[in-house]
Formats: sequence, C-alpha cells, structure tokens
Amino acid sequence: MRVVVLGAGFGGLELTSQLAGELGPEGEVVLIDRADGFVFGFSKLDVMFGHAQPDAVRHSYRDLVKPGARFVQAAVTAIDPEARRVETDAGAFEADVLVVALGADLDPAATPGLVEGGHEFYTEAGAFALREVLAGFDGGRVVVGVLSTPFKCPPAPSETALLMHDHLVRQGCRDRSEISLVMPLPAPVPPAPAASEALLAAFAERDIAWHPNQVVQALDPGRQVALVAGGAELGYDLFLAVPVHRAPAVVVEAGMTEDGWIPVDPRTLETRFADVYAVGDVTSVGTPKAGVFAEGQAAVVADRIRARARGEAEAAEYSGRGVCYVEFGGGRVAQVDVTFLPGQAPFGDFDGPSPAIAADKLEFGASRVGRWFG
Repeated sequence: MRVVVLGAGFGGLELTSQLAGELGPEGEVVLIDRADGFVFGFSKLDVMFGHAQPDAVRHSYRDLVKPGARFVQAAVTAIDPEARRVETDAGAFEADVLVVALGADLDPAATPGLVEGGHEFYTEAGAFALREVLAGFDGGRVVVGVLSTPFKCPPAPSETALLMHDHLVRQGCRDRSEISLVMPLPAPVPPAPAASEALLAAFAERDIAWHPNQVVQALDPGRQVALVAGGAELGYDLFLAVPVHRAPAVVVEAGMTEDGWIPVDPRTLETRFADVYAVGDVTSVGTPKAGVFAEGQAAVVADRIRARARGEAEAAEYSGRGVCYVEFGGGRVAQVDVTFLPGQAPFGDFDGPSPAIAADKLEFGASRVGRWFG
C-alpha cells in the first residue's frame, strides 16, 4: 500500500509518524510539502515578539527519517482525486490512499490596502518580518484585526493583543499607545464561553479595546484608517492582520470543495472520493481550524489505514475533541479542552491561566517534535 500525504503540518506529520513502518514490508508513506521545515503557530508569536530566534523554532523536514516513510519537498500542482494521482514540480505520484492535509492559504490581497498599509502575522514570513517592525515601534495606535471567518487558531488574535501589551510595556511606550482587537465574532473564542470571559477580563485589565461583530473591509494607508463595514473608521499606526483564508487553489481546481472547503464525513474524515481522506484546516469537518484538531483527525485516519493494511475492520472514529493553549502574557497560559460533535453545541472545560500550564505547553511542543522528527 502506498499512502500519499499532501501537506506536512500537524495533520500530515502526525499521520506520517503513526503510519511509518506500519504498512508492511512493501508499504510506503510519501509526505509532500513545498516548505523545507515546520514551525508551530505559537512559535511564530515567540519570534515576532522577540522571545526566540527564527532558526531555533524551525524543524527541518530533512530530520524526518522514519522506516517506510519519505519526505518530498515539492509544490503540488494538480490533484486527480478519482485516480488518486498527484502532479508536483518534482514529478507525479500515484496513491492507493490519498490524504489531503494542505491547510488553508492566506490572501492578504483580498483586503484592499492591507498589503500596502498593514502587516499579516499568520504566515511564517509575515510573523518573522514583524520581529524587526515591533522592535522599532515606538508606540501609537495598534489594531489587531481579523478580516474574515473561518480563520486558523481562534485564540491567536486575542493572544497577540495581550502579548502586544506586554511588549509595549517592555519597550516603555505602553502609556502612549492604544491597543484594539477587531473581530467579526461576538466573543474572543465563541465555542469556549469561560475562555472568552477570562480574555475579556484580561482586555479590561490591560485597557485593550474590544470591538466584536465588526469586519474591517479595507485599509486606507494614506489616512492610516481601517474602514469597518457600516461606515465606521478606526485609526491605526500599526495594523496587524489575520488575512482572509481560502482553500488552496489546487484543491479547488480539483473539484474537491463545496462552499470553499473539502466536505468530509465528520466521523471518518473520508471525502466523497474513494480512498481519499482530508484532515485539518482544508476541511469543513466542523471543528476549529487549529493544529490540535488536525492532529486528532490524522490519528483516526492513521488507525483506519493501518486496520485496512492488516485486513481488519476500519472502526476508528473522530471524537471532535481538542486541547488548545491560550497565552495570557506575563508567563501565564490557559488551557481550553473542547469537544465538537455534529448536531450538538460544543462543550468542554477551561483552566488557568497559570505558569504551570505554560510548562505544559512547552511539553506539548517538545513531545510533538520528538514524535514527528525524533
């Protein structure tokens, strides 16, 4: 059996790790990604705010050496889900089982004025470039803006606002600065009311302005104002954006999407194409677009593929559960444990923030690095 996995994020790395050496002597897992290494989302913020160097948070895919698995650095140029054939700039690959884990692409150009007048912090390049921008920022009006839904890592904009407060305090310019968070959602983390309440309390304590249910439609770089739907304007000296998210064009062109994303069976992650699965941000599975959910989905797909390779019943089903960490600044981190089930409201627990959970977050990252690259 040859399993071809497109995308080496949380989902692709977890799937490859679990299946390596598990498909029999003739089995193979091929992991394809255009990048040369992996960076955790939370590590982007560490670099952005000057807490880590870029080289220290990047994990090279060259280190992914596992029996029965190989990594191919290539851009996916076409997908034929019926034939389970993938075209890349490094050649074609045919699969017995194809898993699409290509994530969500960002489209800064979809918001007029953003490329010219703002900064996005959701890509590796964008976050790393902001390191120097923030180091030289001497205070003023900072706006963190979410420009569309859905978007990856729902707590990240709130984390950025709180970490920006800490950064400006360290820079000695918080007293002459303003921080605003603008989101098209009614709460910072709608599926987790307790987390949202704690974040709103933290905003109030730090004098961070909260603008819910508002969509920034464009920036006017000349006047340095964000144009909000309905006619309102919000002035800024530094605009930090969560850009519009889209499914990768190659997935759309393959005819795999509906309403912008790949629909899957929420229990099995199967697409409508035989022996083709999809996991993570590229899907409309019903969970947030966050790495921990992609990891859980990949584990289910790995179980099902492994069972098939052994001639066993494919019984594993996705629980919809994920545990996310939320930075509150000051060395304190909270934890959200939430479950999403079809047809039900999300439910779960919130704990912290505390230094102890900050240590748990470090262990979370270290354990993944060990499992995926060790």
